[in-house]
Amino acid sequence: MSGSQKFFGTDGVRGVANRYPITPEVALRLGRLAARVLVAPMVAREAAEGGKMWPRCIIGKDTRISCDLLEAAFAAGMASEGVDVMLAGVVPTPAVSYLVREEEAAMGVVISASHNPFPDNGIKFFNGGGQKLSNEQEAALEAAIAEAAPALQDDNERPTAGKIGRISQMEKAAERYNHMVFHEVGGSDHGLLSGMKVALDCANGASSRTSPEILRVLGAEVSVFSDEPNGVNINEDCGCTHPEIISRLVDETGAQVGIAHDGDADRIALCDEDGVALDGDELMAIVALHYLQAGKLVDNTLVATIMSNCGLDAAMEAAGGKLVRAGVGDRFVIQEMRKGGYNFGGEQSGHIVCGDYLMTGDGIIAGIEVLKIMVETGKPLSELRQCLTKFPQVLLALPVSSKPPLEELGEAMELVKQTEAALGSAGQVLLRYSGTEPKIRLLIEGEDAGFIQEEAEKISAAIVAQIGA
Repeated sequence: MSGSQKFFGTDGVRGVANRYPITPEVALRLGRLAARVLVAPMVAREAAEGGKMWPRCIIGKDTRISCDLLEAAFAAGMASEGVDVMLAGVVPTPAVSYLVREEEAAMGVVISASHNPFPDNGIKFFNGGGQKLSNEQEAALEAAIAEAAPALQDDNERPTAGKIGRISQMEKAAERYNHMVFHEVGGSDHGLLSGMKVALDCANGASSRTSPEILRVLGAEVSVFSDEPNGVNINEDCGCTHPEIISRLVDETGAQVGIAHDGDADRIALCDEDGVALDGDELMAIVALHYLQAGKLVDNTLVATIMSNCGLDAAMEAAGGKLVRAGVGDRFVIQEMRKGGYNFGGEQSGHIVCGDYLMTGDGIIAGIEVLKIMVETGKPLSELRQCLTKFPQVLLALPVSSKPPLEELGEAMELVKQTEAALGSAGQVLLRYSGTEPKIRLLIEGEDAGFIQEEAEKISAAIVAQIGA
């Protein structure tokens, strides 16, 4: 591993499973390094302050066939460094965040590639508070991976005999998470959603064991789809990356609302009773404006990313609130929320963070918050969504063969500057590489739909000509 190699994308380490770097060998090494770089300092700091944090890691996973080998390798790496490992099994990503906090574990890990197709996999990290790693923690782990520290080759330093870490299966992890959502988010009201018809797409992923039960316990009539994972069908023509599926299912079932998760259930896609899909901006507008009116939105502030539509700024300002923007990726949203003490934020892509319950993206919690608003107001989702008037927007994801620095994309960057100058303050142009896929993403937003479409075509053509796959 060279010192220049970068392993972390926007959300952990990700790639094709059983191909470098998502191999059992790398997972084993990551387990050992995480124990040394993340767990040991945290345990030592707690001890110095007179407390005691158990050197324990909770590992969850989604339903990919490759999860077992990566889970076993990572767990073995941690146990070899004296960390006890608790296997939560197949659970949503936010469940791991919750369980880390409840068990007072030193860290948590999720083996998942989120919305990516089943051949992919990845490793996500949570710290001892059940939150995504800070920039400093991620940088420290990245450096440790790249340095190939000689100490890793010194087997004499490893614990032996009774000090070797143990691996155990956590009992009823999904049930405990369900219980928390039902009581804290639903308020233990068995009839809260009584009479509401919901179409639910579980993406053949981790929510198959959680979301249907939660919604039914709250009284909803639920038609469940894509809830039979077999290890290879996760996200396959289903889930929140295929909103057309949940739209069709709403039409077929006559549901009042459609909910679709991704593979690890930290994202959500909604569609209204007419089968028309909502994006994360619309969902955030509905919840944030309701919170604002009820006096529940901390400092009257919503946190979104630079990718969110400018109409969201306008809607918040008109209601007496404000929008704070963070970098792309839910961990940057969460960092901004923690920094300002805010309690609600998210991404256009459907990562929604309801900080009053969990400081991480949680699809079913976000969904329940919307359903509660529907019940409280008596309004259908098609009416609630009208609180947001969007600026016209073009968003493209272009496959690329390489990822040179953006400033090296000469013609494309010159076109970007020209478009920005033409838009002025009434729009924006964003160009960035995907942190998890070989793609470059282009976003143009402005008041004139025809103009931004023309500019998007020019810029994308220049990109494809230079680095197109």
